[in-house]
Amino acid sequence: MARIVQVIIIICFFVSIPTVGYSQNTNSQNLSAKFNVLFISIDDLNTDISAYDHKLVKTPNIERLAKRGVQFNNAYCQYPLCNPSRASIMTGMRPDSTKVYNLTTFFRNTIPNTVTLPQLFRNNGYYSARVGKIYHYGVPGQIGTNGMDDSISWDKVINPKGRDRTDEPKLTRFMPKVNLGVGLTYLEAEGTDEEQTDGMSATESIKLIEQNKDQPFFMAVGFFRPHLPFIAPKKYFDLYPIEKIELPNVPSDDLEDIPEAALYTKPSNWGLTEKQRKEAIRGYYSSVTFMDAQVGRLLDAVDRLGLAEKTIIVLWSDHGFNLGEHGQWEKRSLFEKSVKSPLVISVPGMSRGKPSGRTVELLDIYPTLAELCGLKSPNNLSGKSLISLLKDPDSKWNHPAYSQLLLTDTTGRQTTKQVGFLVNERVYPPNSMGRSIRTERWRYTEWDNGKFGSELYDEINDPGEITNLAQDSKHRKQVQRLLKLLREHYGQQ
Repeated sequence: MARIVQVIIIICFFVSIPTVGYSQNTNSQNLSAKFNVLFISIDDLNTDISAYDHKLVKTPNIERLAKRGVQFNNAYCQYPLCNPSRASIMTGMRPDSTKVYNLTTFFRNTIPNTVTLPQLFRNNGYYSARVGKIYHYGVPGQIGTNGMDDSISWDKVINPKGRDRTDEPKLTRFMPKVNLGVGLTYLEAEGTDEEQTDGMSATESIKLIEQNKDQPFFMAVGFFRPHLPFIAPKKYFDLYPIEKIELPNVPSDDLEDIPEAALYTKPSNWGLTEKQRKEAIRGYYSSVTFMDAQVGRLLDAVDRLGLAEKTIIVLWSDHGFNLGEHGQWEKRSLFEKSVKSPLVISVPGMSRGKPSGRTVELLDIYPTLAELCGLKSPNNLSGKSLISLLKDPDSKWNHPAYSQLLLTDTTGRQTTKQVGFLVNERVYPPNSMGRSIRTERWRYTEWDNGKFGSELYDEINDPGEITNLAQDSKHRKQVQRLLKLLREHYGQQ
């Protein structure tokens, strides 16, 4: 009898041990120990999309993904520029740890032994593949190359190059003397989706998924659009007649309470006419919807291959994109439009279709995926797992988002390394940094520890960030509270 009891106890003990990679969700269903991961990166996508309730821009497939998972309505990058942001996301480390602040520094030169997100999966037996832009590429010049890729992250890499590259002479260029990746320019392209680089990326990714559907995989698909130049087949431009394009509402005195250090686009709107600005926005919207169609092709493949119930799907953008707010364009600013990123995570068996309003960081992606798949994360990660929000999007969460930007990225004009950066006769020291904290209601930003100005915006009552409250005595305690958090976070006095 004692022997039988002992056997029963042993059996119960082993049954009670959770398998690695399994956890309980709100419906008490087990999660798979070998989830696949479909990791979708979008270049320069802001939240002006229908999935985030924009009234004009059509993104039905991102909406479709959001209905299968959790859409994070307040997700923020750590540095609003491609290379620093992507280095941060892929290593799980903040820019002050990666030491990547520009478009030319390769993170392996500053943190050579770090284990990247796909490398972690590869080290644990997953098939790891990349198609398109995941780490930094110069766009459009490096399309079709490895760019600044990290070879040890992958078993397989594919670098498509479509007719968008060969069609560049046909572009309408509003800033002909400026690099194609920066100057506002667009093309209503001839031909099919599949002839464009992003269309080719979708095709190649689907082939890889088909070939590896019977083994756990980490499939990273990086779309280039809507990054400049704005190129999409003509049918997508037809969705956005120019008369439907609205320019952002910018009060005549808008810049009077904004520190000069906060402004990247000088002069406002780069002196473009109203018609040119509308055409540029139209090009951006068209590129967004074209990209969304390629996302749809990936989702179709996952469903067709019967992988939906064992594949985590993550969709993210490296940062946002200004479209004329405050007269600003593109990224390189600490305004909401520049640092806010779309983020959708779909996990089989977890919450579906309910968005989360909690403030999260793109850094949180790495520890989230590692925990979901039962992998031990490196000790140097700076983010926090989002699993509690994936289970309950409204659960308690008290983690502000932090973003930063060197003043060199807003001034763009270097004098000497010793002197710094000169704008309108003001000299900024060479390593001056803007730092920003975002809570669920407030954004506080200061430039070089406040030496070159500070900003406070009420994001609930003033989502356009029209009124800077930093010098308003009524909000002195709020400024002090946020400043304390900001300084403590960055290890400043």
